[in-house]
Order: sequence, then C-alpha cells, then structure tokens
Amino acid sequence: MHEISKQYEAQKVLCSIDFHIEEGERIAIVGKNGSGKSTLLKLIDKTIEPDDGEIITQNGIKIKRLQQMPSFPSNITVREAIENELTEFKQAHERYNQLILDLANNPDNKLLQEEIHQITTFLDLHNAWNLDDRIERILREFDLKKYEHKDVNLLSGGEQRRVALASLLLQKPDVLLLDEPTNHLDVYMVEFLEEILIKDKYTFVVISHDRYFIDRLATRVVEIEECKLRSFNGGYESYLAQKQQLLYNMQKEHETLIKILKKEEEWLRRGVKARLKRNEGRKARIMQMRQQAKKNPSLIRQMSLELQRELMAKEDKKINKQKLLFEMEHISKTLGDKVLIKDFSTRILQKDKIAIVGPNGAGKSTLLKIMLGEMDIDSGKIKKGDIKIGYFDQSRSMLKDDKTLIETFCPMGGDRVEVRGKNFHVYGYLKQFLFPKEFLDKKIGILSGGEKSRVALALLFTKDYDVLILDEPTNDLDIPTINILEEYLMDFKGAVIFVSHDRYFVDKLADKLFIFKGNGVIEESYIPYSEYLEIEKNLKTLQTFEKEITKKEPKKEKKQTKLSYKEKLQYEQLPDEIDELEHKISQLNECLSEPKCYEEKGLVKISEELEYTKEILEEKIERYLELEEKIESFKSN
Repeated sequence: MHEISKQYEAQKVLCSIDFHIEEGERIAIVGKNGSGKSTLLKLIDKTIEPDDGEIITQNGIKIKRLQQMPSFPSNITVREAIENELTEFKQAHERYNQLILDLANNPDNKLLQEEIHQITTFLDLHNAWNLDDRIERILREFDLKKYEHKDVNLLSGGEQRRVALASLLLQKPDVLLLDEPTNHLDVYMVEFLEEILIKDKYTFVVISHDRYFIDRLATRVVEIEECKLRSFNGGYESYLAQKQQLLYNMQKEHETLIKILKKEEEWLRRGVKARLKRNEGRKARIMQMRQQAKKNPSLIRQMSLELQRELMAKEDKKINKQKLLFEMEHISKTLGDKVLIKDFSTRILQKDKIAIVGPNGAGKSTLLKIMLGEMDIDSGKIKKGDIKIGYFDQSRSMLKDDKTLIETFCPMGGDRVEVRGKNFHVYGYLKQFLFPKEFLDKKIGILSGGEKSRVALALLFTKDYDVLILDEPTNDLDIPTINILEEYLMDFKGAVIFVSHDRYFVDKLADKLFIFKGNGVIEESYIPYSEYLEIEKNLKTLQTFEKEITKKEPKKEKKQTKLSYKEKLQYEQLPDEIDELEHKISQLNECLSEPKCYEEKGLVKISEELEYTKEILEEKIERYLELEEKIESFKSN
C-alpha cells in the first residue's frame, strides 16, 4: 500500500499510510475501536476501495478474510460447509493420481513430470496432502465434531465463526486476514490456533485484543493511531517497551497513555517476566528429568506426582475479617444429562478477585447465574449476605436502545455522575472510556458492539455494589479499553467474579481461579492462570510419555542384564548401515535435482526408492537408539 487514504463521510480513518506484507510475516494490528483496524483488512482483500493511493498485489496471491458474521448457503451441514471450500485441493489430488498413472505408461514425458511437480508444490505449500485427517482434527479441536452433520445455519454465531475459521485454516491462503479470531474460543482452542498458525507457517494479519496471543505469534505489531500507522518489531511485550520509549521521547504529548503503559510495564516486569523466568527453570528441570526418566520409568510417575502437587498447591490467605459475600456448601447442578457442578464448596469474601475458567460449555456461566439467583441448584446450600450485585452480561441487558448516553447515565436529569466517591461531569467521565463529546446525544441502539460494551462497563462503575459479576467482559473491547477496565477493577473495593478466556486479563486481575475440569469438577487454585495452563500441558506430555515408555517396558519375568548375541551384533553393524543409507539418500536427492539423471532413471522410480530408503533409515536409527537405551539401563542397574 502506498499513500492510502480512506474516510467515511467527515471522519478520516487512514491518512496517506504506507503498509506492506512479506511472506512469512505475522502482523498484529492494534488501536482503539473505530481507529481503522477492520478498514485496513477490508482494503487488503479489496472488499472496499481506497479514496486515494495505490495497492499493489503480487499476481496469483490468494487473500482471504475471516468475516465477523459469516454466511453459509442454506441446507448445508457443518462438514459440507468446510469441505465445499476445499474442492481445489480435492481436484488437485485427483489430477495428481491420474498423472502418476499416465507417467507410469510414459515415464519420459516432460510435460507430465512438470505438471506433477507443480501440483506437488501446490499441495505442499497448502499442507493439503492428508485433508481428511486435518478436517477430523480441526473439528475435534474447535469442538465442532458433535455438529458435523447438523445444518450450519442452526448453530450459534460463535459456532458459525469457528466453522468459518476452520475452513480458512484448512484452505491456507497466501495471506490470511483474521479479525478477533479468539472471540468465542476457549483457551484450549486458542492454544491449538496458535500452534497451527506457527507450525504451518501462515502469513497473516490479525486484529486481536488477546495480548498473550499477540505476544506469542506476532513478528510485527502495527498500531493505528490518529489516522496514521506506526510499526514495531516483535510481539506485545516488545511493542509496549518500544512504545514507552517512543512516548518518553515525545515527553508529555500523551500523558494518559504513558500512565497506562507504566502500569503495564510494571506488571510485566514484576509478574510475567518473573513467571517466565520460573517457567524456564521448571522447563529446564523437566528436560533433565525426562532424560533420567528414559532410564527409569518410575521417575516419570514421581515427576508427574510432583507436578500434580504443584498444580494443587494453595497459598494460605489471611481473611482479615473481610465481609462474607457467598458461602456454598456441596452444591450440584445438572442440565439434561450433563453434570455441570458436582459437590462444590467455597467461600467468597469482600476483596476476592476470582476468575472462572475452563472449556466452552463446561458450566461457567451457569455458576454465575446460580450466584445471581437466576438459576436454582439441585442440591447443597448457598448462603448469601445482604449484598448488592452488579452484573455485566454479553448481551448488555442493562442498556436500553432508545435511550441516549446522557439519559442512560443521568436518568433523573442533570449532567453529573458519582463514581467511587467523586463527582464528575458525564462527558469528563465518559472521556475516560474513550467517548468523544458528540456521543452524549447518540442513542444506544446505533452504537457498535464494542461501544455498547464500553457504555455498559462505564455504567457499572457509577453504581454502588458489593460484588461485580462479569461474563466475558473483554469481548468486543480494544486493548486501550481493556487497560481502563483493568484499572477500575483493580481499584474496586468489593469482590470481582468473572468468566474470561483472556489469559493476560486473568493473570493480571485474578488472585484466585475456579477451574472447570469437566464432569462437574471445579478446582480452586491460587497460581497464575498461564502458569496453571503450562503445568497442565506438561502433565499431559508426561502422561503420554509414560504410556509410551510403559508400552516399551519388557514384560519378561526374568530380568535381562546384557545384550543378547544377536542384539550385540546388530549394535555393532548398525552405524555402518545407517551411514550407507544416509549416503544413498544424498545420492537420490542429487539425482532428483538433476533433470538428466531423473529422466534417465525415471522420476517416479527414484521418488519411490527415496521414500523407501528413508523409512528403512528411520527404522535402523530407532533400533540403534533402543539398543543404546538398553545398554545405559544395564549400566545404571
């Protein structure tokens, strides 16, 4: 993009900006809602045209965008909706198979060889060889398997977005444009999305408020501010550091933003960096223990137990005579045949900041409704003090579409609001939530989803509550607004109970977790959420590792103390055999790069011989390592 400008009526969104995407880049776009983030994506995929400037796209490049509200043809199942977008790959598979047969009958045909090479490159580039396996996995990871034969148009909006995202990932376009892809994904789905985007080397541009997601994935952060773009190398933490340096250089031009960034940096320095340092130490210990575990499977079980204990560890917290808000004793709740809460007991005190986390559909929102008195429990007891509860739900039900902002905040007239003991003019207060003065007379009904969320949260803090209950409060918010929300919640004197999949938000705010483990089990934990997820991932790896080693353990009653004659002979001969196979593979690869060589011997024949030789080499190496492990185990015993 060169000198691109775009405006809507009188509002300038982008002013003479330059922007480029290179192959392999992972670009995160950040900025306030309404700053032009979605406009930039629509310009890239040519959904809209610029008012001025030039956009140059390399010939043949495919650019696809995840729609906020995807649409599907009628009478089509989830699986069909995905498979219909993959017809190009299926046709390529069919053509490839036909070409291989044709080449077998005419091995010297250069045109056939060239077309096979083109199709192979195309399928490699899009990772499209094992389509059925990839479809199965993505249906499973995005919790869509149970809906695969259901009409896609009967799914919820969030589920339809997951179908659209799954389809785009399987297509693997040259440039993927993602607008808030982590909305409606739980943390496990987000981790899968991160894994696939990195592992399969996607080139993409993403708009996201998930700061851990940006930090892990982004090679570059591009900020849209006041109609201009500013580029920062690295992820979110690097962006914060560079932005703070930039802001210091600009001195006092943006004092409010400096204040926010100072708080972010302080938390990152004291919290995230310290935890990352501890995590690195734990990972190093785990790697060392894994090496030992290869020699003695019992060490794996010991390590697993130690991690379990760490996961279950709880800090002793002083009550300090805090007001008791809720006491739950052995409560249970089942909906249909699904157990959501089973025998759960807890106490919630005045200053608790509790995050309720776990997979989608586990029962998190049900627990909130029970606390609000909107849903009865099947068994157990709930004691609730004389308390006032403020509730923020995803539908923002506390707002009335026919009211203006001024009527919403001053229903009895006037233009002043009371917030945390201070009296503000409505505009002065709403300015903190990034609303300009001209919004005061706007009706709620014409605002965007993100703007409505900002109004609802701002309204929540004008009321006098003992406890705030929030259901996915960061959805539809930009990062600057989330920073403001975090500041208000950290200063709030009562309890805060919230459901969220935003790991950064949870880490920063929560001092306690209610973790929905499935089958009604809720675990309490006091460790940071990202650290809990890391331990959980390590445990899963260990369990898999333990199963693999247990399978390999000899089941003979008589203990073997040395290699048999046959094994000893194998151990001595295998290094030479491996060298020979590696040399042969090198020769075959050289032949494949020389047209004269592969034309003489036949492309298909050489390719088949190469694959067969690689398989034999893998088997030999695996056998050699098995024998080496045996020798080491004899020494240690």
